[in-house]
Amino acid sequence: MTDTGPADTRDSATTVPQTPKSFFASLELDMRLIGMIAALFVIWVGFAAFTDGRFLTPRNIFNLTIQTVSVAIMATGMVFIIVTRHIDLSVGSLLATCSAAMAVLQTQYLPEIFGLGSPMIWIFAVIGGLIVGTAIGAFQGWMVGYLAIPAFIVTLGGLLIWRNVAWYMTNGQTIGPLDSTFQIFGGINGTLGESWSWIIGMVLTAAALAMLFASRRRKSSHGFPVKPMGAEVALGGIFAFAILAFIFILNSYSIPERRLERMFEARGEVMPEGLVQGYGLPVSVLLLIVIAIVMTVIAQRTRLGRYIFATGGNPDAAELSGINTKLLTVKVFAIMGALCALSAVVASARLTNHSNDIGTLDELRVIAAAVIGGTALSGGIGTIYGAILGALIMQSLQSGMAMVGVDAPLQNIVVGAVLVLAVWVDIIYRRRAGL
Repeated sequence: MTDTGPADTRDSATTVPQTPKSFFASLELDMRLIGMIAALFVIWVGFAAFTDGRFLTPRNIFNLTIQTVSVAIMATGMVFIIVTRHIDLSVGSLLATCSAAMAVLQTQYLPEIFGLGSPMIWIFAVIGGLIVGTAIGAFQGWMVGYLAIPAFIVTLGGLLIWRNVAWYMTNGQTIGPLDSTFQIFGGINGTLGESWSWIIGMVLTAAALAMLFASRRRKSSHGFPVKPMGAEVALGGIFAFAILAFIFILNSYSIPERRLERMFEARGEVMPEGLVQGYGLPVSVLLLIVIAIVMTVIAQRTRLGRYIFATGGNPDAAELSGINTKLLTVKVFAIMGALCALSAVVASARLTNHSNDIGTLDELRVIAAAVIGGTALSGGIGTIYGAILGALIMQSLQSGMAMVGVDAPLQNIVVGAVLVLAVWVDIIYRRRAGL
């Protein structure tokens, strides 16, 4: 008979009580995310000092958000591409092809079918762009997955092909002006106003708090350790403050008086004397928020997301476990194509026309945003919010340098240096963290 008494006594005698965590440690924050937020804060404060505070005015913050949207939308898809150990160099050219298709549809074909001014024009134009983008993305994914052609080569060819396909679709001409309703997705021509912006802000705050405490309840029900309630409340307060402060800043950017008068005149009304209204949340930013939520849910709560990260972590093991990695590659590139189409909507609507140079060098900006946001080029690691934050950091650098008066070539030099520095810092961080 085995005597377990002494062993039990020894185990109980040698048990070391755990050291209580500090309040900051109990928050269990992603230190890499904190580092990126700190870097963004330093960039903003630095440029604010060099521009006598103009960089942090509500007007510039508003412009900064709408300038970030197009690249940020594609960066969310690039996360999936890089996580599965691929690359897509064609996103800027694919954006141009989708933009050209939508411009031609809404200026040449759809008005003849539905009549000028019909709301069906912008709807079918967007649907057409999504079909084009998704089909091209799936085709490229098929070549990568089923024909085993390296993604670098397929998309490098796509970079050359789709840019010139767009040129031939429009005969090299600028197409516009685009449908007035379509232009709502561009930013300043489409905002929700102060009241609706506050409503959306409240809804987003409530959703964030609900998700935070639902996650706590789910962990507790499965016996996993949870944060102290004080830490959960503090995180909820941080989320609520960030969302509502963002809405407050956007609402603080007032519509110029003459523009406001024209808006009232268009409705057949007289503007009350002394009225001041803010632009509020741009529709394009709301679109980015929706896409970010959907992509995060796909990454964290769906089988597709689990397959994507499993394949990126170990492709051979994923295939042996029954994952159809070839079909998964097609799906990932198809998602990227659809996001390029949505980005084309935002970019062309902001310009109010389609131009030949739309999306030029966006492929580099998108890849840089994903990598700066923490997506590992070795695959298996990446976050949607990180990619969006990476896009915001890049746009902040470019906008700030433009306001300071830095020449465009030097701007690109700085952005390139920041990209290399970000990858180097990421390598050091992962080595020390044992990732």
